[in-house]
Amino acid sequence: MKIQAIEVVAYRLKLLGALTWGQHGKLEYAEHALIQVHLENGMIGTAEATPRPTIYGETIGSIQAILKHLEPRLTQLKITDSATISNVLASVPNNNCAKGALDMAIWEAKAQLEQTSVHALIGGTKTHLETSFILGIADQNTMLEEAKRVVAAGVRVLKVKVGRNTTHDLETILALRHEFGETVKLYADSNETLSAQTAAHALEQMQKAGLLYVEEPLPVRQIKARAQLKKDNILPIIADDSCFTPADLRRELEFDTFDILNIKSARNGFTDSLEMIQLANSAGKQIMIGSQASSTLGTIHAAILASRPEITHPNELSFPLKLETDITTRTAALENGFYDLQNALEIRIDQEKLATAKI
Repeated sequence: MKIQAIEVVAYRLKLLGALTWGQHGKLEYAEHALIQVHLENGMIGTAEATPRPTIYGETIGSIQAILKHLEPRLTQLKITDSATISNVLASVPNNNCAKGALDMAIWEAKAQLEQTSVHALIGGTKTHLETSFILGIADQNTMLEEAKRVVAAGVRVLKVKVGRNTTHDLETILALRHEFGETVKLYADSNETLSAQTAAHALEQMQKAGLLYVEEPLPVRQIKARAQLKKDNILPIIADDSCFTPADLRRELEFDTFDILNIKSARNGFTDSLEMIQLANSAGKQIMIGSQASSTLGTIHAAILASRPEITHPNELSFPLKLETDITTRTAALENGFYDLQNALEIRIDQEKLATAKI
């Protein structure tokens, strides 16, 4: 069965308050794209592309352009010809989210053709997945109120964005600890904002405040400093920005810069993500699955990946709680900290909602 066409539908979803991170990052709307791979028998594989200009340099326009560029080389290929499809995607560098979404849509089409599910195709074994929520930088009251809202909705792990003001960060972490006690786990995401001179002390303070781990404390380019910080063993370090691709991951494994790998299906698709799972697991690294501020559709795909047996840490599967609107029939169920994947696999695109959100 051959690929007949690739369709891109752009849409905008409003957030319940801005998501702020790092030194300059801010997201007020989720401007995403629905990628649809049409087969000649009428079957359609669908996935969500989440462009992030401040991270990858991608926009809705660039995603539309690169998929238009790739479409002639993909149409008329057999959907099962994985090697040739991979070579076509590898023919253009970067374009992480466009290629990641296209890859997942192709997996969805293959699953339909084989009358099975992607969950089964990738070897998923779990249906209840421990879930975290991304708590963006804001004033302390705003962060506390959002934390209380999502905890009431079933979240039991908070990933707290830090890095603009250390005093504010620690005060907020202590306020969260006071509010929730030991019922909610906390860890930090620094988004490369610390320096080699201050990182060790900052991690010591985070460790004393009871955080589980910290994500990307130092700039990716400071590889020797990052390797030393990991060697200092103050707090487990999560790799994210430093491991965009399997090639990046091989470099980081060689220098031993992290303890836990955060893989994002939104930028890696399923094919590269599965390779990265194998590489990290073989090197004795622990793994979690992250979110690129995905809506319900993208979160379902992240959850499918998180169902692999190698994934042992909380996964970022609750970003839909940050959305005022969505394009699906409903959102997935969260109960006492866990995402119900079996429930989520029954969710479908709501065409009326998609039409309303379309841009």
